[in-house]
Amino acid sequence: MNSRISIILILLSLLVLPLCAQIQLPTKKVLTLEAAKQLASTVADLATKNNWKMVTAIVDDGGNLLYLERMDQAQSGSIEVAIQKAKTAIAFKRSTKSFEERTLAGRNVLLGLPGVVPIEGGLPVIVDGQFIGAIGVSGGSSEQDGIAAQAAIDAFRAR
Repeated sequence: MNSRISIILILLSLLVLPLCAQIQLPTKKVLTLEAAKQLASTVADLATKNNWKMVTAIVDDGGNLLYLERMDQAQSGSIEVAIQKAKTAIAFKRSTKSFEERTLAGRNVLLGLPGVVPIEGGLPVIVDGQFIGAIGVSGGSSEQDGIAAQAAIDAFRAR
């Protein structure tokens, strides 16, 4: 009888020990569709006030398209540009303006980096130090695109 109890205790310990030794994974914040729509809405509101016709692309932390909004009469060429600005911002964890400024200063080697769009208007979305996605805006001048993207980020942070 004691040997049966010993065997049962050994088996139970073999089942319980792996549960205690599980690897602790960090909590990861994600950019939701609702948040993506809020970012795009801020851009659309600002663009409407200024009579800008813009395209807004929101990507997740892997650079996958989460949401795209093209305003009426926005040029079709801005669709892909907005997507690529967002992808650049998340892939390199920085604004596309930083690439534009360095390129204009003569660092043409940056143009050879795969996936880089060195035009203002792409910004990463950062929450509690975590890069959770990015926004890309196209359709106005690069300065207007940057202003609209920054307004969306600022409104997002204020929520």
